[in-house]
Amino acid sequence: MVLFEIVPRSPETYRRETRRSTLIVVATFAALAMGLATLAVMLFGEPGGDNLRLNIGGVIAGLVLTIGLVRSLYWQQAWMASAVYGWQLKRSLMRVTNMMHQVKAGVSAGDADAMKLLRFYHLGLTQMHQLDGNSSGVSDSVAEIDRHREAMEALHMDIDQNRLETEWLERVGRIEAKR
Repeated sequence: MVLFEIVPRSPETYRRETRRSTLIVVATFAALAMGLATLAVMLFGEPGGDNLRLNIGGVIAGLVLTIGLVRSLYWQQAWMASAVYGWQLKRSLMRVTNMMHQVKAGVSAGDADAMKLLRFYHLGLTQMHQLDGNSSGVSDSVAEIDRHREAMEALHMDIDQNRLETEWLERVGRIEAKR
C-alpha cells in the first residue's frame, strides 16, 4: 500500500499557499480565543476581579476548537492542500527517520527495500528543503545522496522512488530482528 507519493510542486506557490493557510488558521484561533475569553469573563467573571482563569480557559477552548476545525473542516479545503501535502511529506520522512538505523543496516547488507526506502527519503528530503526554501539544508547530504543513487544505478534499480510503500517499512523494520 502506498502511504505517500512525492509530486512535483512549485516552491513559490507552496510557500504562498502555506502562508495563506497559516494566516487563516491563526486568525481563526485569535478570533475564537479572544471571543471565548471575553464571553467567559462576561458570563462568569467578576467586575474588577481576577478573571485570569476565565481568560486562560477561553484561550484553551479557542485552541481546542481551532484544532477541531482544522482537522474536521479546513483539512479538506483546497486552500489547505499545500499545507496538508507538506505535513504528509514531513510525516513520511519522519517514519523513515525513526527507523534509519535499520534502513542503513539494510542498505549496507544490499537489501533492495532498504535501498528504495533510503532513495525515497533522499528525494523527499530534497523536495522538503526546496519547498521550505532551505537551499543549504540539502547541500550537506548531496555526496551521500549521489553515492546512494549511483549504487542503485550500478544494481540497475529504479532511482525514481517517489512512493513510500507500507511493505518496505514492514520488511526493513524486520532487518534488525533477523540479527
